[in-house]
Amino acid sequence: MEFSYEIIKECPITGARAGVFHTPHGDIETPIFMPVGTQATVKGLRVEDLNAMQAQIILSNTYHLYLRPGHEIVKKAGGLHKFMNWNKPILTDSGGFQVFSLSKLRKVTDDGVEFRSHINGEKHFITPEKDMEIQEALGADIIMAFDQCTEAGASYSEALEAKRKTKLWLDRCAKAHTNPKQMLFPIVQGNIYKDLRAECVQDCLPHAKCGIAIGGLSVGEEKSVMYEILEQLNPLLPKNQPRYLMGVGSPDCLVEGFARGIDMMDCVLPTRIARNGTAFTKKGKLVVKNSAFKDDFTPIEEGCHCYTCKNYTRAYIRHLINAGEMLGAELLSIHNLHFLINLAHECREAILGGYFKEYYDNFKANYDLSKSRF
Repeated sequence: MEFSYEIIKECPITGARAGVFHTPHGDIETPIFMPVGTQATVKGLRVEDLNAMQAQIILSNTYHLYLRPGHEIVKKAGGLHKFMNWNKPILTDSGGFQVFSLSKLRKVTDDGVEFRSHINGEKHFITPEKDMEIQEALGADIIMAFDQCTEAGASYSEALEAKRKTKLWLDRCAKAHTNPKQMLFPIVQGNIYKDLRAECVQDCLPHAKCGIAIGGLSVGEEKSVMYEILEQLNPLLPKNQPRYLMGVGSPDCLVEGFARGIDMMDCVLPTRIARNGTAFTKKGKLVVKNSAFKDDFTPIEEGCHCYTCKNYTRAYIRHLINAGEMLGAELLSIHNLHFLINLAHECREAILGGYFKEYYDNFKANYDLSKSRF
């Protein structure tokens, strides 16, 4: 089989899982954090940087690559792997979230979504079948079904209608999906309404062959609400398949997500806050650009083995950020991504070693939640 998933060990107290996801471009050891390369690049970083931090898989975005340079260009180049010189697994999201968040003028029908490009205002129409065509051309190992995501605060009726369309579009995506070297993940929607989430899981199960995603969380609701939804979904999701929580990536959310049976997570947060002069640490966020660090000649975090912490100081990186030098954002991006990848690795080691609950408790005791807002 091109794809399979095996659970190596579970934490009997929390339900955290350590496993291996076998794909055509290599094995993925879970739980894992996945760097986001929206435009077929992780902002400011080279493939060599990603390999050095032991990234196992990266994401790219269907919406953005469809608009620029165009999926046919990527296909002509030999697919995303060759286009971006990355020989490990790639996941593409469907672009559904971007259609709803970036396109102010859009019309949603059962057929699909008509929207205007955020780049030049040009009109486009994406159907589930078109979305599968684009993702097949891009050539990622893991692809997402076209879905409708609702905003935080959406009413029950709005979430119900989005769930209905998500099922309708999933059925059509499954029929249009023909490439056995690509694994289609259905996406569980339903906003914060537990009955809709449970119904959406049932809608997804017939099409969940080796993986299922959870969308529509971390879009503005309180973290405690997200954790409640994950706890509700945990026993409902297929046990022998990887579970992907979409677009969630602060350190506390990683550990909390893994503790609730999540295997894969991604987010643009680590590179976004790096560009604003902020770093992750095990005690909470560190705003390096602040004046308090102008003569601090220690690394971002003592004991960190990333390239940045081994070679540069807080004072130097602060200088770069405040001077507008691109190297500052690059160095903080390296640290932040290394931090999350290593955090996931530590969680995996704790699960395999039988001490995940102790690791979880220790993390929570030391991580300042007042510094968890980014």
